[in-house]
Amino acid sequence: MEPALIVIDAQRAFDDGGMPRHNNPAVWSNIAALLDAWQQANRPIVLVRHDSREPGSPLAPGAPGNAFVAELANVEPDLLVTKHVNSAFHGTVDLHGWLAALDIGQIVLCGLTTNHCVETTARVGGNLGYDVVVAIDATGAFAGTDPDGRVVSADELTRATVTNLHSGGFASISSTSEAIRRSAPSQPLFGRLLRP
Repeated sequence: MEPALIVIDAQRAFDDGGMPRHNNPAVWSNIAALLDAWQQANRPIVLVRHDSREPGSPLAPGAPGNAFVAELANVEPDLLVTKHVNSAFHGTVDLHGWLAALDIGQIVLCGLTTNHCVETTARVGGNLGYDVVVAIDATGAFAGTDPDGRVVSADELTRATVTNLHSGGFASISSTSEAIRRSAPSQPLFGRLLRP
């Protein structure tokens, strides 16, 4: 079975003006390019949607921001996962069970946000034994504030995520173009990581 592409929280709330701007203007076009490559190769696609339970959240079910971005409008996923927490493996559908039933051992992640739902899904996926690939330029992050009140930029947080995932053995880090270049059917994108 070919690797699965998992698109995480590609939702309108992240671009509707009601939230701060993320750090990657190319995120949607890069996600669209990955989706196109996976569709052409007839590889499995999983769409993940965050259904927030926080009152007034732009990601709450029924809110305009809960809908997927326009780039996903014509995508028919092989699996739709909705979730209330960070990890796509802890959603309303048993993602791990679905992947295992199809004998899928490699997953490629993209979406928002880099240091929250993408990183958490990558860590859980790595712990479950998947070969996880993060197409880092098909993710986006927001600035954050540390416990001392210092603002940490979105680029710094992205760099921290890349370091955490790479050095911790959770995932391989790729560009969109590299993932697409290596997306010929029946060829694994990357070799299995040696985990500590």
